[in-house]
Order: sequence, then C-alpha cells, then structure tokens
Amino acid sequence: MNATPSSPAPFTREKDWWRGAVIYQIYPRSYQDSNGDGIGDLLGIVQRLPYIASLGVDAIWISPFFTSPMKDFGYDVADYCDVDPMFGSLADFDAVIDTAHGLGVKVMIDLVLSHTSDQHPWFVESRMDRTNPKANWYVWADAKPDGTPPNNWLSIFGGSAWQWDAGRMQYYLHNFLTEQPDLNFHEPEVQQALLEVAEFWLHRGVDGFRLDTINFYTHDAELRDNPPLAPEERQAKTAPAVNPYTWQNHIYDKSRPENLEFLRKLRAVMEPFNAAAVGEVGDDQRDLEILGEYTAGDDLMHMCYAFDLLSGDTLTPAYIKEVMDKVAEVAADGWSCWAYSNHDVMRHMSRWHLDAMGARAFTTLLMCLRGSACIYQGEELGLPEAEVSFEDLQDPYGIQFWPEFKGRDGCRTPMVWERSQHHGGFSTAGQTWLPVSPDHYPLAVAQSEYDPGSILHHYRRAIAFRHAHKALKTGTMEDMHVNGPCLVFTRKNDEEELFCAFNLSDQPATLEAPKGDWHQVGSELNSASPMEDGKLHLGPWQPAIMLREKV
Repeated sequence: MNATPSSPAPFTREKDWWRGAVIYQIYPRSYQDSNGDGIGDLLGIVQRLPYIASLGVDAIWISPFFTSPMKDFGYDVADYCDVDPMFGSLADFDAVIDTAHGLGVKVMIDLVLSHTSDQHPWFVESRMDRTNPKANWYVWADAKPDGTPPNNWLSIFGGSAWQWDAGRMQYYLHNFLTEQPDLNFHEPEVQQALLEVAEFWLHRGVDGFRLDTINFYTHDAELRDNPPLAPEERQAKTAPAVNPYTWQNHIYDKSRPENLEFLRKLRAVMEPFNAAAVGEVGDDQRDLEILGEYTAGDDLMHMCYAFDLLSGDTLTPAYIKEVMDKVAEVAADGWSCWAYSNHDVMRHMSRWHLDAMGARAFTTLLMCLRGSACIYQGEELGLPEAEVSFEDLQDPYGIQFWPEFKGRDGCRTPMVWERSQHHGGFSTAGQTWLPVSPDHYPLAVAQSEYDPGSILHHYRRAIAFRHAHKALKTGTMEDMHVNGPCLVFTRKNDEEELFCAFNLSDQPATLEAPKGDWHQVGSELNSASPMEDGKLHLGPWQPAIMLREKV
C-alpha cells in the first residue's frame, strides 16, 4: 500500500521547478493520525509520504498546522513560528521536510498572512489601547456618529466585517470570523514582521508557500463603501449564493493596488532559496485579472489560482475555453495553477456528478492544461463528498448557513487507507474529529492499489504522462476550440507538439484527426487513435492525444 518509488529522484530545487508542477494538498487534520487522538498530525504525514511519492507528484502543500485556537481550523493563527501541539512539534515538521526531500518531494506550507487569531499576542497588545506599539498593526476605525460600523463591508462568514471592541471604543476589521482580525498592511512594521515569518520557514527548509487569501492583504485606506452588484452580475465563486457577501462589488475591501508592493518584497525574500509561491485569489468579478496582475513578470508571485474550475456545475468545453481564453487575454505573462477540488469546496466527483470514466477524463485534462496543477487528498481515489449530519458539523461556515449551505466538512472527512480497519486506517481513536464516510471505505487506498482499473492508478499514469512531455509542463497552449462535446487544443514547445482532444460527455463523438505526421500517445490513458477513415471516434469521456516531434 505504501510502495516507495524504486529510485526516488535526488532532491533538487531548480529555479523554475514550480512551472507545470503537480502539487498534492494535504489537510493535516484528516490525513493520518499517528497518536490515536482522532486528529491527523505531522508524523502521520511522515508515515504516508512514501505513498504520496508513489503518485509522482512534485510537491505537497500542507494546510495550516500553526499554533491556533482552531476557530477556523488553523486559519486563525496565534503563533506563525510554532506547531500546534495537536499536530506535533517543530521537530516533527523537520521530519516531514527530511522525509519528503529524501523521496524527491518538495514541501509547501500554507501561510495565512491577511489575518491572525484574536489570541495572537500582536492583537492582544493592539487592542489594549490606541497608543501601544502595535496599536496600528490591525485595521481599527471609529464608529459613524450613530454608532454603526465605519462602512458597508461584509464578512465572508456572514454579517458585517466590523466588530466592536469596547476597550478601544473602536471597530476592527475581520473579512472572515470575528476571531480573525485583519492585519493592517499599510503599517510597514506589519509587512516586515510577516516577511520575517516567511524567512523563518525558508531557513527551516520549506520549498515554498501557498498564500491564503492573497488579494485580501490590503484594504482601502479611506474605508470607502463597496458599490452594490446588480442581481444578474452576482456570482457564487468565493461565497455561497445565500450569503449577501456576493451582493457587493468588492473593490475597496480587497484587491488593492498597494498589495503589489508587498508581493514584490515577499518574492525578494524567496528568491535566494529558489522557493515558489501559489496565491489563492478570491474574487467573483476580477479573479483572473488579479491572477494576471499578481504573476506578471519575474518579481511578483510565481503562480496563483482562482476558483473558476473549483466551483459551479460540471465543466463544459465551452466554459473551459472561455476561462482559458480569458487567462490568455489577461494573464499571458503570468502563470496559473489549476485545481478541481480543495478543502473549501465540494469534492468534484459530487459537484459534477461524475462516474469513474468522467473522473478519469477530467484528470487527464488537468494534466494537459497549461499551468501547474493541484490535487486534493482523496481525489486520487475518486472520493465523493461525504454527507455530514448537522450534529457532527465542525465548520462555523456550515453551521451559520445550514441547511442551504452545508459548509466545508463534507470535503474534509478523514482519508481512508484500509477498508477493513477501524476508521479506514486513519486513526485508532474511539472517535475521529469528523466521522469517516461509509461511502469512502470501498475506495480506500489498499483496495485501490489492488484494482488495476482504479482511479488511483489512473492518476499515477496521468501524472507520469505529464512529466514525460515537457510540452505539457511548460509549453504553449494554442488553437483551443470546441467541437460538439469535445474540447480540442495543442500544446507545443521546441521539441514536440501534442494534439489533445477530450470528449467531455457520456455520448460518443467523432472528430477529424490532425493532418500530418502524428502518432497516437497516451494509450495507457485510454487515448483513441485514428481509424481507417482518418477520423477519431471517441467513446464517452475518451481523450485522443497525438504527438508530432519537431525535427
């Protein structure tokens, strides 16, 4: 079950290692419990790293494990430079680094820089009075004359983004929970302190960062009201439609131009280490434009991801083309990182109502798109969204908006390793922090390993195929078009050209094969080859990938 690759790649950190990389996201609470307390931990990750390496991924991204009161499960940080005892110790983290690097796998960690916990010593000091050394480290503002909040900004987790503090007789800004006050990036000391946090982890051996809510760092210094959005303009990418957060055009509470100045400083800190960052862009209206702004040139972020493939209904060829065309228009000089699932959205097997054939097709497509790729723990097993009863909910987001929005617990349930073991091999505890889904047991790693047709083995083959073709990792993507239910495009570099066609439907489809000296590749991915009539006859959810080498 934990097969180690026969010859692990020697560990290196080339300057552009992140381009076209495949990154495996670990939600540590739910990956592997090593001490029987029902909660996953860092030594559990160490235990499972040989399995992760066997997938062929380039790097792991570990969601937050820092000291935290866990109001938002680690995204409310109380100490940026220590491990919460729930997850282990700094020595355990060093073991993660050493083991991963020994297996040729890089380690990225989740930095939450836009806000801290209200129990962070910085905030405890800041809220004491208006004159202390950290008085300006958070976003404080006076009430309006009638006592109401300074403006109309809303929190993603519901209600006003402002919380009254009786001690300072002022409001503080929180874009998320009230227990997550926003740092004031207009204060130079705040920026310097956060750059030192990044340096701390870089010196400890990390290979890069996933930057939570990267476009939330700076706010409008004048605290101007956000304008409303007409109902027909509202989208539900970053918040569910039942949340009035989607009713505003968020031009003043986030995505401010001053943010670029901090991102340049952060890139300068990372550059000597050849480390890389992937930023999470959360915006319903301008996400791809912001992605382009934040990854342009070579002095900002390396890559960013938006929610265009992470939310909504099943992806259609027309929608994917629309997204990729927009990226080509607004982020031609940048780099995107694509994902279908993560710890914040419903698993795509359920969100898109996929069967195993559909899951395989979309996996192959992900590995053929231009950009880097993130896969979320368990998606390589084909796990569906877990049903979690209200009594078992942990996510404050779900509790707030239940039942119209059930929160994020359904994608965060524990990983399943052994069908026959208690809690699927995740933990020996009597009870786990979230229950293991009964629907997941048959898909456990051990069962998937023994099934040659499992989605797990398809992920391995698709990742290996990406690595085998440099055009897929760093080449251009051209001539994307829609032909019936099929998405067609080519990937090119100086050495090779790949013709990629995907039937994204459960019905057969026929395409003209490309003219010229092409030959079929990807047969291990069920790639179709031309028939005697010169056409590609694609079965349901079948790709056709053909190669033309350049002389």
